[in-house]
Amino acid sequence: MSPQYPALYLEGLRLFNEEDFFESHEVLEELWTDTLDERRKFYQGLIQVAVALLHFGNGNLGGARKLYTTSTAYLAAYTPHYEGLDVARLLTDFEFCFRELLDSRETYPAHVELRDERIPKITIPTSDPSA
Repeated sequence: MSPQYPALYLEGLRLFNEEDFFESHEVLEELWTDTLDERRKFYQGLIQVAVALLHFGNGNLGGARKLYTTSTAYLAAYTPHYEGLDVARLLTDFEFCFRELLDSRETYPAHVELRDERIPKITIPTSDPSA
């Protein structure tokens, strides 16, 4: 019998896909707190992706930009795949979602907002971490 992914990991990803970024961040943070191995920075990157999207949706564009930068730096080390997740795809979709904000030269561009059709979705991994 193969080991399972942590329940909190799968729950955090499920909440992310439901666009409940606050709860996704809370669940993943609980997992991050209890993780002491190499997965810790990966989970931190996912937490920051969720919070970046939360900030973007709430109009905190400065916070969204900052967390975009730090989260992508964390997750880049885990490409292309890690813990059953297509990290490269997530980063590509995340960049597409943030492109207008990243391209704007204004600190707080009034015309830029989080667009639902650009919000990334994560394919939730199967129960086999070796897949």
